[in-house]
Amino acid sequence: MEQILLAVDGGNSKTDVALVTTRGEVLATGRSGPFAPQSEGVPAAVDVVVRAVRQAVANLPDAVRQAEAPSEASGVPAFAHVAAYLAGADLPVEEEALAREFTARGFGDDIVVRNDTFALLRSGASGPWGVAVVCGAGINAVGVSPTGQVARFPALGRLSGDWGGGLGLGEEALWHAVRAEDGRGPATALAELLKTHFGAPTVEDVVLRLHFGHLDEADLMDLAPGVLATAAAGDALARSLVERQAEEITVMAEVCLRRLDLLETPTEVILGGGVLAARDPLLTSLLDTSFAQRAPRAKLVVADLPPVVGAALNGLEHLAASEEAKSRLRSHYEHQAHKP
Repeated sequence: MEQILLAVDGGNSKTDVALVTTRGEVLATGRSGPFAPQSEGVPAAVDVVVRAVRQAVANLPDAVRQAEAPSEASGVPAFAHVAAYLAGADLPVEEEALAREFTARGFGDDIVVRNDTFALLRSGASGPWGVAVVCGAGINAVGVSPTGQVARFPALGRLSGDWGGGLGLGEEALWHAVRAEDGRGPATALAELLKTHFGAPTVEDVVLRLHFGHLDEADLMDLAPGVLATAAAGDALARSLVERQAEEITVMAEVCLRRLDLLETPTEVILGGGVLAARDPLLTSLLDTSFAQRAPRAKLVVADLPPVVGAALNGLEHLAASEEAKSRLRSHYEHQAHKP
């Protein structure tokens, strides 16, 4: 029987898994909630993966499921390889802690844990190297050179110099909106966006809801599409936020390219995460302009396939699978993407 690898994409909003043979056949998939080891703890975060894997195992063909005996530690089978690409695995010590937990749960002995941005890179790139920038709830970037050298950031939010993503845009929109309302700042349509989005009579009311816990700070992420739309409609402050976001995306990619000595080499820069996947015309135009000026050899690619594909491709390469197997895997997900 073919060996089976487990591919995991643990993200801030959901966790996707795929059970894939070394021939690139997708046997089953599963999905569960957000992967959040930094706020929930490592065991609770891995519990989320366990739930998704159990769902996938339940969807396996009967003959395969019967051959895969579950471990007593987690109720999931041991796999030939686990390729886990996870939000919150921002530092080597975090990757190591998560890998130990997967091992302790009986997932197998051959486990690779890396940040989920590496999965985005592999899902969108034509090969195993390039640069990826994810702009979803937050922002992060990684680069891998043709020789395997890696450039990355701690990605700990403002603490490590990061700015942007859905949460960053939402926080800045609120800051400008409340100052516009009380007179400390210039007028902006962002104030009306905040009131409309949250169904509040005033921006101050939104602030108080957040202060007293009636709203969660994470709810501000949902403002990102509205900020982009407000900028497109001509609001100067909203546009300044989109311009700053484009700058942050560009500089993270540029730094990765420089560190890897790839600024003068044609290199794919993969863009992903909710803010970038939306392909907003203003943000796209700003990125095209800034990359043309600062990294003209870069080829911008918005990832169409989900990051779990990148996790699976990395897993297949780890197991020395054939090019045919990798092509079969991609074809499966491309077919899924075009289903009505």
